[in-house]
Amino acid sequence: MVQQDVRFDAAFGAPELRPGKNRSRHKDTAVVTGATGHVGNVLVRKLLDCGASVRAMVLPGEDSRPLAGLDVQCVEGDVRNLDTLRSAFAGTSTVYHLAGLISILSGRTEALHAVNVVGTRNVVRACEECGVARMVYVSSAHALVEPPHGTAITEAAGSDPSKIVGPYAQSKARATQEVLLGVERGLDAVVVFPSGVVGPYDFNVSDMGQLILDFLNRRLPAYVEGAYDFVDIRDVVNGIIAAGQKGRKGEGYILSGELLSVSRLMALLQELTGVSAPSLRLPQWIARIAAVFTPFLSSVTGKKPRFTSYSLRVLRSNGLMDCSKARRELDYTARPLKASIADAVEWFRTSDLWPPRV
Repeated sequence: MVQQDVRFDAAFGAPELRPGKNRSRHKDTAVVTGATGHVGNVLVRKLLDCGASVRAMVLPGEDSRPLAGLDVQCVEGDVRNLDTLRSAFAGTSTVYHLAGLISILSGRTEALHAVNVVGTRNVVRACEECGVARMVYVSSAHALVEPPHGTAITEAAGSDPSKIVGPYAQSKARATQEVLLGVERGLDAVVVFPSGVVGPYDFNVSDMGQLILDFLNRRLPAYVEGAYDFVDIRDVVNGIIAAGQKGRKGEGYILSGELLSVSRLMALLQELTGVSAPSLRLPQWIARIAAVFTPFLSSVTGKKPRFTSYSLRVLRSNGLMDCSKARRELDYTARPLKASIADAVEWFRTSDLWPPRV
């Protein structure tokens, strides 16, 4: 398993961690919930690189290998348990709240609500009770109301769950509202809305990571056309830290990259790896019929489906996003996506998940 790798760490390219307005210049102590996730473990690495003292919150019994070799204090906690949050947040200045449940499967509404909504409500309350100086909530671009095709999504779209499709996206929208309610009570908090992420340190293999691995292992016989915005995970992390430093209280910031079609992704992977892209492109209508059966097949095989009705809907959705607010207020930048995919491929190769050479 790959641990810290200076080749990928050096590619962050962001300025040093600086104390924000009215914050002291002593060594910052930050809590990261969801620290073993893809964004979480990369955020921990960047905070350490910036000289911060990091307290990583992990679930009891959770595999903490994504944090192996890192100089962090690991504490057990669960966003569903307020007492564990009080203990984890005590004496810290900044809380980066990333812990959440991601699911494209149906039948997870209650679990999504418990973790994403109630869990975030608990995090907000614990921040208030512990006197945390700043909270940064990592929401999702899915939590923003989607305008018609051709109109870019901006932060002004808002997070109204009644206008958002899908239990996951609705849960992130409601969680965002919980943070904003905390702001109304006086909590100093900001929200970031990342689009789809890709890049190295994908220890638990995200949906995008699984697609890349399936491609590399020649287990992708066909693909479905569509498009969505993707961004380098290291650029997202830089944006998260910048939001903590410079973001305005109560504001939200889209952290996006570039709109990527599935066919363009297949072409990039073929170019970067030498593996031939699948030639069969399934029409959306056939994929939608097949998606009806994927939850059942997943329950039988125990494997995450390659696509579901919701993921197909995302590929048809408006993926045009405007991150100009983050660029203007946070000095946010996003690198070319080809470099991000190349680094993701290389990271998988060095983590022994690359397909056998033939």
